Parts: sequence; structure tokens; C-alpha cells
Amino acid sequence: MAHSEGTSAGDAGGPGQVTARAPEGTPSVGAAGEGGRGAVGPARPATRPKWAVLAVCCLAQFMVVLDISIVNVALPAMQTDLGMSAGGLQWVVNAYTLAFAGLLLFGGRAADLFGRRRVFVFGLGLFTLASLAGGLAQSETQLIIARAVQGLGGAVLAPATLSLLMTSFAEGRERTRALGAWGATAASGGAFGTVVGGILTDVADWRWVLFVNVPIGVALIAAARVVLVESRGQVSRLRDLDVPGTLTVTGGLVLLVYAIVRTETSSWGSPAVIGMLVGAVVLLGAFVAIEAKTANPLVPLSIFRYPGIAVANVIAALLGAAMFAVFFFLTLFLQRVEDYSPLRAGLSMLPMPLMIIVASQLVTRTIGRLGPRPIIIFGAAAGASGLLWLSAITPGGSYWTHVFGPLAVMGFGMGTTMVSMVSAATAGVPIRLAGLASGLINTGRQIGAAVGLAAVTTIATHHTEGRLRHGVAPPEALTSGYSLGLFIGGCVFALGVPVAFLLPRLRRQPEPAAAGVAAPAQVAVDAAQPADADEQAVAHTAEV
Repeated sequence: MAHSEGTSAGDAGGPGQVTARAPEGTPSVGAAGEGGRGAVGPARPATRPKWAVLAVCCLAQFMVVLDISIVNVALPAMQTDLGMSAGGLQWVVNAYTLAFAGLLLFGGRAADLFGRRRVFVFGLGLFTLASLAGGLAQSETQLIIARAVQGLGGAVLAPATLSLLMTSFAEGRERTRALGAWGATAASGGAFGTVVGGILTDVADWRWVLFVNVPIGVALIAAARVVLVESRGQVSRLRDLDVPGTLTVTGGLVLLVYAIVRTETSSWGSPAVIGMLVGAVVLLGAFVAIEAKTANPLVPLSIFRYPGIAVANVIAALLGAAMFAVFFFLTLFLQRVEDYSPLRAGLSMLPMPLMIIVASQLVTRTIGRLGPRPIIIFGAAAGASGLLWLSAITPGGSYWTHVFGPLAVMGFGMGTTMVSMVSAATAGVPIRLAGLASGLINTGRQIGAAVGLAAVTTIATHHTEGRLRHGVAPPEALTSGYSLGLFIGGCVFALGVPVAFLLPRLRRQPEPAAAGVAAPAQVAVDAAQPADADEQAVAHTAEV
């Protein structure tokens, strides 16, 4: 049993105190304060340039999120080359998303338990090898399996990127800026995927949307070994991970999405669909029961008492569903209806990632004064408005009116929401739970994306088929289905506005100065933090 973080409780009846002893080169973190509120102390000098740590983590996160959407523009070429069915085409997207969503919690826990750099390098290696295998795939089955393994590698890698940042940057302005850069790459990575995918498919071949990860992955592995400092986990035995919890939550999510996709060929009342839905409910219910009783849960349920985590994850799910609706339906509309080449379709999506970057930079300069709640409310309203505007697409319509304008508005809204959402979810969370918190918010977004895409695609497909049966011309019928999918996505994103009102208010409070040096500002939350007993219960899950 290897410990790098110690946990100590305060006097009986008093607030708990947790002190994390970080390895050399990483910040030292303490949590103590009135009412049990967490505070993070000043960081010790790092032995690695922080810009290099930030660059490695952000580039790795960009690559992982990029691959969620990079295949969308290449889907028609994949279908032609491999003779894929319509259902198989959707599973190229969902295989990655499901593996990513179902195993993100496991990946976040593994980063905290086994060491963040070690898990980062392992996930990056697995992701790189799966990308190579996918590019070499000769059949629909091989490609889908490779995409699922890619999702597994991404699920291990993504939480490690955020937890490495949280252990490398002190809470306050320094960490806010780092999270802003990370949030910008996470948000723009998905949007840039369509652009990069279009360029690679048109200039080279669809296989290069997967091959492109190989040289980047190899370079990042080499850089990680030089730049990143290991922060050791508390345990190093596989049995200390919650394998039953991992299997039940992943199995439940797969069954849920598969049941929704199955409704394309079977009715909602068919025995097969009902059986899968019941199985999904049973597995997800078993997951909650396991987490409540196991000694080392995948998700300590007490973590949801930290203000902002639960609400931010709901917002993340809504954002994921809306963003994937754009990636999937707009790229198909531009190529199948407007007859754009993959390159032109990808470049047509460029306003969205550019506005995400602009918005994220603006948010990092204002979130310290305003807090995440009002920014998320504005971002969700703007993003939903852009999506609803985009749903007015028509065959032969003006690009500037029907695509460029909506994408710019939507990108700005999504960028502001993404950065603020990460800040709201991680505010006040102890460093020992950094991987878990980052895994949760990534999971929320990917679950929303997987379930949302399956449901909205099914509805849009049924609508298109109905229009075709009534004699509507194919371009108009396809456009009608894509428009409906985008409209539903806009309505889903709009739900983020009332949900954001549930976030606690955050205010800036100065910390006591130590040794004549002013400490960074502390984020104080106007809501109850976990009581001492709950704090110790959560902390116990990180120990053997």
C-alpha cells in the first residue's frame, strides 16, 4: 500500500481537516476552514515548466475529444468503402462514445489510485494503438471494435489530463486560467473534429482520420515522460478498484443505447426493446446499490454533496446531446443534401470552434468576478438559440444565413457553458478526488451524447421515412429529418437555463496571508459542504 496523501480529522465535533502531501514538483493542498469548507494552500515550486504541463495535457485532451466527432464527416466514405449498413454507421460513433462514457468513471478513479502520469501514459498508448488498428480495418466489425477500444483508451486518458492540471496549478487565478485552456481544447476539439475530418478525408482518405492520432500519440508519450511529474495513488492493487460497479454501469448504458437504436427496426413495445430497457434499469439500479455498500466505490455517493457537481453534470449531459446533434445532422445535411465535398463540409463548420475559443478566453477573464452560474445561464440560452436557428435549414439555402450565423451564435454559447461548467463542478473538490470529479463531468457529457444521439437519430429517421412514404422528394425528406433532429437538440440545450439556476452562488474570499505572502483567492460556496463524517467517508474510498 503506497500512500502519498494523508487524511486527518479534526477534533470531535469540529470541522475536519485533510492534508494532501503532494510529491515534489506538485502543489501541496490542504482543506480546512470554518464549517468544513475546503481551502487550497499555495503551491510549492514546480520542477517542470507549467506551460509544458499545460500543453501536454491540453493536446492529449484535444486529441481524445477530436476523435468523438472526427469520423462524422468521413461516415459516407466509410460506408462506401466497407459496405456498411445504416445501423453500423451509427455504431462507428456510438461504439467510441459508449466505451468512453461507461469507463470514464473507472478511468478517473484509476488516475487517483495508481498515479496520474502512469495512467496518462497507459491510456495514451492504448488510444494510439487502437487508432492504428482502426485505420487498418477491413470490415465493419473490425472498425467498430477498434473504435470501442479507442473509447476505452480515451476514458482512461481524459480524466488524467484534468487531474494532472489540478495537482499542478494552485486553486485561484492560476488554476482558473489552466482550466480555461483545458476547457477550450475540450470544447473546440469536438467542433474541430469535423473540420479536420473533412480535410483528411478529402485530401487523403477516410483512414487518415484515425491514422493521424498515431504520430501525435507517440510524441505525447515521449513528452509526458519528460514533462509530467508523477503523483502517486493511494493503492496499487486491482482488487481495490470497483470492478462490479464498472461492469454494471457500462452494461446498463450499453443496453439503454442499444434499446433506443433497436427501435429503428422494432417498436417500443416489442419484447426485445422492453427486455433491454428493463435490463438497463436493473443494471443501473444495481450500480447505485453497489456504490452505496462497497468499501471502495467507483463513485462515492457523498461526493454529490459537494455543491455544483450534480448540477454541472446534468448541464454537461444536455450540452453533449446538443453538440452531437450538430456534428451528426449538419455534416450529413451538407454532404447528402447540399452535395458538399468532405473538405468543404468540414470547413463550413469552422465558425463553431472559432467562437468556442473566443468565448472560452472571455470567460476566463470574467468568471472570477461573476461566478459560473450567470455565465452558464447566458451560454445555454445563446447556444440553444443558435441551434434552433440552425434547425431552419432548407435545401439550397444561403450558407451565411442558415449555417454560418447559427454556428457562430451556438459556438459562443457552448464555449461559455463548457468552461463555466468545469469550474462549477470542480470548485472546492479535494485534490484526492480530482480524477473522480473530472471523470464525472466527462461521463455526464458523453452519456448525454450517446443517449441523446441514439434517441434523436431514431426520431429523425422515422420522420424521414414517413415523409418518403408520402411521396416527398429525398432532399426535402432528408432535410426535414435533419431539421427535426437539430430542433430537438436546441430544445434539450435550452433546458440548461433553468437547471443552471440550481447551481450555488460562488463568491471570492481572500485567504489568510502566510509568512507575509498573500495566498491565492479561495472560492467560497454559499451552500453546505459535506459534514465531517461525510468528508471522512468519501476520503476512506481513496485509502486501502
